[in-house]
Parts: sequence; structure tokens; C-alpha cells
Amino acid sequence: MPRIYLTILVVMFFASLSAYGQDVGFATDTSPSGGASTELALTLDDVIHTAQNQSIAAMTARYTFLSSYWAFRSYKASRLPSLNLTGEVMNFNRSLTLLQDYDTGDLRYMENYNLQNTLGLSIRQNIALTGGTLSLYSSLNRLDQFGDRDSKSYYSQPITLSYTQPLFAYNSFKWAKKIEPKQFELAKRQYIEDMEAVTLRAVGYFFDLVLSRAQYDIAVKNYSNTKALHAIAEQRLELGSIKKDELLQLELRMLNDSLSINTTALTVREQQMRLNSFLRLPENARVLPSVDYDIPIVDMNYDMVVGKALENSSFNLQNDIKTLNAEADIARAKAERGASASVNARFGLSQSGDTFRSAYADLLDQEVVGLQFSIPIFDWGMGKGRVKMAKARAEMVRSQIEQEEIDYRHEIFTLLEQFSAQYNQCYVARRANDIAERRYMIAMDNFRRGTLSVTDMNTAQSERDTANKTYIESLATFWQYYYDLRGRTLYDFINKVDIVTEFEKITEE
Repeated sequence: MPRIYLTILVVMFFASLSAYGQDVGFATDTSPSGGASTELALTLDDVIHTAQNQSIAAMTARYTFLSSYWAFRSYKASRLPSLNLTGEVMNFNRSLTLLQDYDTGDLRYMENYNLQNTLGLSIRQNIALTGGTLSLYSSLNRLDQFGDRDSKSYYSQPITLSYTQPLFAYNSFKWAKKIEPKQFELAKRQYIEDMEAVTLRAVGYFFDLVLSRAQYDIAVKNYSNTKALHAIAEQRLELGSIKKDELLQLELRMLNDSLSINTTALTVREQQMRLNSFLRLPENARVLPSVDYDIPIVDMNYDMVVGKALENSSFNLQNDIKTLNAEADIARAKAERGASASVNARFGLSQSGDTFRSAYADLLDQEVVGLQFSIPIFDWGMGKGRVKMAKARAEMVRSQIEQEEIDYRHEIFTLLEQFSAQYNQCYVARRANDIAERRYMIAMDNFRRGTLSVTDMNTAQSERDTANKTYIESLATFWQYYYDLRGRTLYDFINKVDIVTEFEKITEE
């Protein structure tokens, strides 16, 4: 009775599967995608190119670089002379003002009724070498007084030259001159590294789709082959050359293969959506991955790879900036610890008069020179402590940089060893895949002749499926190792050129 029930269930399942296959296209179309779709045959290079041009990750990298670019432009602008026009126009004032009589000392309120207009033009230049500020200023003031005695007067400063020079102070201009260009160069290299990271993600999504489609195709093929073998086994069962349990084994295999079709089709759709989302392709786009199974011979050695990594990547630049920032903190702490002073000097010409012309006649010179200073008498060692803290942080930064470089070299060594070993892994996996495929075909022929058991047939099929999966995974791992090394070194080992970007085009977009 159990066998009768099982037979009925199997017949019902195959009937429903046949109908379902007609609905979803198992029999006529092995595509796992449903509905109208646009097919795109893309190679790995095509996927990488698309990812670098239109993925969200690539756009984020561009905008991050542009932010750094405009920050550097602002820094360069701060080193150039600035021209400013200032003014106070139509400043009308009618109010009571408390005034004191200098002769009697009496206080009384007087009416203030006037209109004031002021216009000034100034040029300002920061001196990076000394940390001082040089400015040139010209202004004109007109005062209209109303009331019992209407009057107007002018006050002019045709030219005023001033200079302010801090003494013993922290020179932010000098340190910015050292750090800011390195920051911008760091932004350039990080942009290229970010784009290489986009490439690495694209490689992963591409081979995930390749593997899922390969497993789907194998599942469809397995189902078709097992169905044909089942028909043969039924005939052999009638002839008595096969046992009932072997036929049931094939029926179970058919069930598993049909389930595998559904599972792998779902995986294909999932991987397709992930790739479409990353590449910003339409949802109905169906990528048909074209894989080049011939891997290139890449000449690499440790010294060359490490040299390129330290030369091209952002690693050394980041450490240089860390060191400079630590040294700047020491300089700031030392400047803030002791005495501070500044020299202020100003020379100019000025005049006042009742008319515009008289305000510029017989100009009077004016000179102002002064020294401002502040000397801490006793601060309970606070300034000294800040200096020691800054020096301690600088030593910590140097130690961290040293350790980071050791770890960095070790990471590259390990990755290079893994990449080198992957060559042989790909070769072995390819040979195993070819052998497993031939063994499977021979097993099929032997089963048709009646010289191979169902168990051995199933074993050959499982080994073929595993070998195919292993081969694709080893190929994917090879390219992931390669592009990881390329991203760390910013060097194209296949074409033997440094990876560069035309940043002018990015900033012009």
C-alpha cells in the first residue's frame, strides 16, 4: 500500500509539474525570469564599466571628491588677496543723546539729528611665511547734520596701509600650506580607491549571477536527463533487469531536480535584482553574463606589489597627514604656553572738510605703531602639561603608523600568496570540472546500457554539479583577489600601467 500511494503521488506530481512547466516555461524556455524583459549580454568588463559610470556608489565617490576639491579651492583662495567693498548708506539718526559738558561737568540730553554715509574699499593679504596680515584701505565718510544749524562735512582716508604681525604665535597659515595640498592629493587617491572598490563589488555581483545561472542551467539539464533515464528504467523494470527501489531512487532524483529548478530560479532572480540595483538597470533588464574562462598570466612579486602600494595608494599620504597634524598640535601647544605678542603698524593719509574737494586737499599723515603682549606669570603647569600631552600624542601616532605599516605589508603578502595559489586552484578546478563532466556523460551511457546502478549514476551527477560550482567559485575568487590587489596598489597588472583618472573632467561636469 505505501508503494501504491507513493506511485499515485509521483504521477500526480509529474502531471502538475508538466502543467506548471507549460505555464512558466520549463519545457519551452529555460529562463528563470518571468514577464517581458530586456536581454543584455554583458562581459565582466562591461559590468565594471557600467558600475563605474552609473552606480550610486560611483556617484557617491565623485561627490565626495568634489567636496574635497572645493575645500582645496577655498584654501587656495584664502592665500590670495581679497578685495572687499564696505559701506553704510542712508544711516539716518534722530534721537536724544546724553552728553557731558567738559567745562562744567553737567550732563544733559541733546538732540542728535543727522544722516551718515560711509564707503570703504580694502585689500587684505595673509602672509603665510610669517603669519601676519597686510591690508590696504581707503574710505570716505559724509555727515549731514540737521537742526538749527544745517551742515555737512566729509572725512576721507585716501590710503591707509596696516600690518599686523603676531609674535611667538601659532602660524596656522604655515601649517595649512603643508597639510592642505596633501589633503587634496589624498582625496584624489581615495577617489581612485573608491572606484576600485566599486569594481570589486561589481565583480562579486557578476559572478554571483554567473554561478546562480549555471546552477539553474544544470538543474534544468539534470531534470531532463533524469526524466529520460527514468523512462529507460521503467522499461528495464518490466524486463526485470532493475529493482523497484532503483526506480524509486530515480523518481526521488526527479523530485529533487524539480525542486532544484525552482530554488535556483529564485536565486537567479534574486542575484539579477541585486546586479540591476547596483548598476541602476531597469528592473526588467535580464543580464546574460558572458564569461571568459581563460585567466590571464599576471606577473607579480612581493617587492613590486608593496612598492606600488606604498607609492600609489593613500596609505602613506594618510600617515604623512597624521604626522603633520601631530606636529602642528605640538607647535600650537608651545605657542599657547608662553608669552604672546603682536606688533600693529599703520600708516595713512586723512583729512576732513566741508566739501568733497577740501576733504582730499592738504592731506595729513598718520602713523600708529604699537605692541600688544600677554605674559602668563603662573598657570599651575597647565601650558607645560598641554605641550607634554601633544608630544605624547605625536609619539603615539608614530608608533601606530609603524604598526600599521607592518600590518599593511602583512596584508599585502597574504593577499598576494592567496592570489598566486588561486592560479593553481583555477587550473585544478577546471580539470576537475572537465573530468566530472566526462564521467557524467560516460555514466549516462553506461546506465542506458544497463551496466551502471542508479546509485552510481546519482553519484556521478552530484560530483559533476559540485565540480562545476567549485570551478566557477574559484574563477570568481581569482578575479576578486586580482581586483583587490589592483585597488590596494592602484596599478593595472595586466596592462602594466598605473591607474589614473582625468580629474579635470570630473570638476568640469
